Amino acid sequence: MGVAAVALLALSACAANTGTETPEETAEGEGTGGNIRIAEVNAFSSFNASSSEGNVDINGVIAYSTHSGFNYIDNDLEVVENEDFGSMEVLSEDPLSVRYTVNEGVNWSDGEPVDGGDLLLQWAIESGYFNDAVTDDAGEVTSGTTYFDYAGDTTGLALTELPEIGDDGRSITLNYSVPFADYQVAFGLMNEGGLDTPAHVLADKGGLTDEDALIELIRTEPAGDPENPVERPELKAVADFWNTGFDTKSLPDDPTLFLSNGPFIASAVTPDQSMTLTRNPDYDWGPMPKVDEITVRYIGEAPAQVQALQNGEVDIIAPQASADTAEQLEALEGVTVVRGNELSYDHLDLNFSGVFAEESVREAFMKTVPRQQLVDSIIKKLNPDAEPVDSQLFLQDQEPYEESAANNGSEAYAEVDIEGAKELLDGATPEVRIMYNRDNPNRLNSYTLIAESASQAGFKVVDGGLGASDWSAALGNGTYDAAVFGWISSGVGVSNVPQIFKSGNGSNFNGFSSSEADELMEELVVETDPDAQNDLQVQIDKLIWDSKYGLPLYQVPGMNAHSDNVSGVEYMPNLTGVWWNFWDWQIAQ
Repeated sequence: MGVAAVALLALSACAANTGTETPEETAEGEGTGGNIRIAEVNAFSSFNASSSEGNVDINGVIAYSTHSGFNYIDNDLEVVENEDFGSMEVLSEDPLSVRYTVNEGVNWSDGEPVDGGDLLLQWAIESGYFNDAVTDDAGEVTSGTTYFDYAGDTTGLALTELPEIGDDGRSITLNYSVPFADYQVAFGLMNEGGLDTPAHVLADKGGLTDEDALIELIRTEPAGDPENPVERPELKAVADFWNTGFDTKSLPDDPTLFLSNGPFIASAVTPDQSMTLTRNPDYDWGPMPKVDEITVRYIGEAPAQVQALQNGEVDIIAPQASADTAEQLEALEGVTVVRGNELSYDHLDLNFSGVFAEESVREAFMKTVPRQQLVDSIIKKLNPDAEPVDSQLFLQDQEPYEESAANNGSEAYAEVDIEGAKELLDGATPEVRIMYNRDNPNRLNSYTLIAESASQAGFKVVDGGLGASDWSAALGNGTYDAAVFGWISSGVGVSNVPQIFKSGNGSNFNGFSSSEADELMEELVVETDPDAQNDLQVQIDKLIWDSKYGLPLYQVPGMNAHSDNVSGVEYMPNLTGVWWNFWDWQIAQ
């Protein structure tokens, strides 16, 4: 969901003594070393942020700070190449051919080199090369297997043939059958271009003798053929470990389960409370961090984050924005507050199975959702101009939004229509379990208002709220009928559209399936003209609304604050948030 960087307003306000460790002073008078402490809303749950279950913001920023890759995205939403890590060379534009090479000296934290085997494995995961699963209209697998449960979209890398590792052992070349719009960020997209799975570790945990055996397995197993699925027990063992073997709320006894090839290494975890990251002493292949340690505390409620900042328990916070939070922060001294829109929106998704298998029941429930009331109670005080989001693909500050919202059918849900819902239900009283993060105040508020309104039409709403480190793992597991959660975009490219909405994809949690939309999404990822991309997305948006998919609720305002004892913190609207330039954080003198 590429959108221009929003204008930011920095408010100098605030705060108390942080108690942060005093660093050494450089020749330029700026501090290096020491510890910086940051509060995050969600709790850590996996060292694999690229899997469907692990794809949560907190897991993503931990992956971002502990892994490196060929590029990252800056807060102007521009792709910045990391030439210290390696090179990404376009050998040919038509047909598109790109060679990725990791520099010598780039290593995992156990001393093993990051090499062509790691590149080949990441390609196998992100291309869906071996997948031969067939799904029905509800998204259920009827035959075959999806091997690596990758959270991203496989369409782009699926356009490439099986790559060969270069003679140097540190490179692979991707040859595309047609141009791919997002080739710059295709490799390692879930980790902002980073390589996050060590092939030698996965080989061992998957029951193979070594990395060479894994390379041979990838090279010799045939490509997946949904019309003729075959069993691949060795490959499945490897994929099964990748899917779940890195999931944990604590620090594993086995250090190979959390290897780093980036600036920091996880060194301590207190489940559901905090994580400590310590500088990787061998790292010198990318932006160099200025502090020795980062402590991450999981604090779900915004007032508690503000209190922790005021008390000097943390140095940086990124709470859920609200008028009350802004007021509290602006009353502090010694704190800088930065605000702007995020590339994020909260939404209500309805499963295309169970109680919502019938389109009329989905439509009835959608008619009961008080979207304007949600905006008024959660967002309006912070942003007086806020309105319900009327598109599944665009946000209000994107140029195509108005055109899409005017034509996608969203106007039918501008106001609550209890009588219309009752008419569709015709006396039925369906039971609906709604899953959400109960430790997130905004999501709890959304659930409460939706449940109250839906009950007026005859729905029996069951509270399916889960804790901060548990709700994401439940997505798509069939234990609920509807879910309230949020998506946040990288701000670059269009691959996020099929990631969420294409039939059978890892982040398509509610089983939406439309052959017409799938065809348009396949066109989208190979379309390089921005205007044509927008036209395709407008068509896809209408198909999603026509299906009675669920409802976007509101765009999330962004807010972060930091003690004036810390410098280098800059606002970012995308999924890395305040972490995007963590290497610039330092303790001010």
